[in-house]
Amino acid sequence: GRDRLPLSVFLIKKAWFTLQEAAIGFALGLTIGIGLAVLMLRWRVAERGLLPWINVSQTVPLIALAPIIVTWGRQQNLPDLLSISLIATYLTFFPVAVSALRDLQSPDDAHVQLMRSYAAPWRTELVKLRLPAARAYLFPALKIAATLSVVGAIVGEISIGTKTGLGRAILNYAQRYAVFPERLYASVIGAAVLGLAVFGLVSLAERLVVTRSQGAVEEVVR
Repeated sequence: GRDRLPLSVFLIKKAWFTLQEAAIGFALGLTIGIGLAVLMLRWRVAERGLLPWINVSQTVPLIALAPIIVTWGRQQNLPDLLSISLIATYLTFFPVAVSALRDLQSPDDAHVQLMRSYAAPWRTELVKLRLPAARAYLFPALKIAATLSVVGAIVGEISIGTKTGLGRAILNYAQRYAVFPERLYASVIGAAVLGLAVFGLVSLAERLVVTRSQGAVEEVVR
């Protein structure tokens, strides 16, 4: 229990649970977001049909959606960790899908027409032209998605009252704020630090990808 652990160690353990939920939600959101972007890029009718619904989906209050997702997950015998991850996915996929679609559409028409003049299959155009063009510009959306995955995980924990995670710690200490206000402040700061940490990880990945891309260009120039 909390009384047998220093507050810092207790919050680190809670943050680890939340990080797992956020990581799964981020991975699922990234996969779904890019998948939707490729689908909308390939078929314009899919873009006209899906994009409005993708935008509308973000108007549903998360605090109302979270219990529905968790109840469904329990009916399917899913662990609460996965259900909370789905809540994080809900927040994560939107910025990825919208940004990826815009970035995949970013190559110059001249480059696209050149590939098509060589009768390059659409898959080749996607892999050789559009994905490399989108890679550098997608990272700002990934940074937003990473921090939103933490927000989704914490809101999900608070909504269902799970026994693990920073959301649970925040909920418990909010109820005892009059007695232990410093514990609530520490929990909120811990959530902020976790958000900054995942933002930093994506920034590090961005730096590695950009450095590798620059190295590849320099190798071609040589």
